[in-house]
Amino acid sequence: MGQWLDSITGWLTVNPQWLAVAVFIVACVECLAIAGLIVPGTVLLFAIAALAGSGALSLSETLLLGFLGGLLGDGVSYFLGRHFHQNIRRLPGLRHHPEWMNGAETYFHKYGIASLLVGRFIGPLRPMLPMVAGMCDMPFPRFAAVSIVAAAGWSVAYLLPGWATGAAFRLPLPEGFWPEAAVVAGCLAVLLGLSLNSSLRGHRRATLWIGCASLVLLVAMFIGYPHLNHFDQGLSALVQEHRSEWLDEVMVRITQLGEFKKMFVASAVFTGLLLLARQWRHALFVGATLAGAAVVNTGTKLFFARGRPEILTEPLTSFSMPSGHASGAFAFFLALAVLAGRGQPARLRLTWMLMGCIPAAFIALSRVYLGAHWPSDILAGTLLAMTVCAFSLAISEYRSPLPALSRRTWWLLLPALAAVMSFIALTGTPHALLRYAY
Repeated sequence: MGQWLDSITGWLTVNPQWLAVAVFIVACVECLAIAGLIVPGTVLLFAIAALAGSGALSLSETLLLGFLGGLLGDGVSYFLGRHFHQNIRRLPGLRHHPEWMNGAETYFHKYGIASLLVGRFIGPLRPMLPMVAGMCDMPFPRFAAVSIVAAAGWSVAYLLPGWATGAAFRLPLPEGFWPEAAVVAGCLAVLLGLSLNSSLRGHRRATLWIGCASLVLLVAMFIGYPHLNHFDQGLSALVQEHRSEWLDEVMVRITQLGEFKKMFVASAVFTGLLLLARQWRHALFVGATLAGAAVVNTGTKLFFARGRPEILTEPLTSFSMPSGHASGAFAFFLALAVLAGRGQPARLRLTWMLMGCIPAAFIALSRVYLGAHWPSDILAGTLLAMTVCAFSLAISEYRSPLPALSRRTWWLLLPALAAVMSFIALTGTPHALLRYAY
């Protein structure tokens, strides 16, 4: 596979005018029924996105092409299932591997719409679930709405890391950037590996171990952030180079979701709805996570008193480290993801956690884009939220695991939270744009 990948990337390096087509086609194939199981699209997407980030394509173009390619793959798979129905099992590939179809079908029948959202991030299920949805005659408008949301998150999660890597190699970054970035990446990889290993193996104290590991890295970040100056400066320069007026407005709307007062309202609604539904243990876990993250963040921010980047036209009066937007957003969405994963297998719980991290990461990264925080501020806020969330969950599940929420409770919770978040994002933009102008 290495030689085959090298030949493709080598040809695209010589012919960069075909990169846009390549991103679209590979994203489509990665989400296409049967083909997505055979072609190593994830590795190829990263390599092509890195080439795009080297200057051939902008980030918005790369993400849009990946998004559209994924939608096309979903649509073709859906209509294949809708046309052939049960005869789909006779197609080449599925005839000799019935387990591919059986696994996706079982997953779809068990989780319904949620399977299309979560399964998007599970390799073997991603290309098969849209075909199963068509085979089961899922209404196309409903399928299309879910597919659009899933494809948007998937394109960012799978293309942004590659594009950022390519862009970082292109720019003249500070001399110490790569060693410092390697240390940060290595520490995060250890945390991720421990989390995956302990969760998938079903260790009894997995949540507590994850909380302790997050706490260790958080303390290390508090002690070592002065030594990450090249990392902060280089990554901030990389982000600032790609600012534009339309993206400024988008990022301002996103960053408003993490403002303290507005996040407080959303957190109060979240906890209050759980109390209204008489889910006492769940409300205690959510309340402890959100309140704990806010209190610890405020205390540590005052203690370190770190200044913000000199980018804002209207400087903020509060301190920078750790990022309150990052800690609040990750605490909120991780708590929501934890509740969504209760009563489900470990692999599915981890996928819910990944999905919860995507909107939180958007809010956190908007702060670096707008020049309100250093990247290490964002990392510290994220680790703080992970620590508080893990310890809150470990305490809540000390005697017995949290039970899964009923479907009735979710129908009460999700529309209300979506309405609150939408209202927050759509209000107060003009003044914020003046503050974050560059």
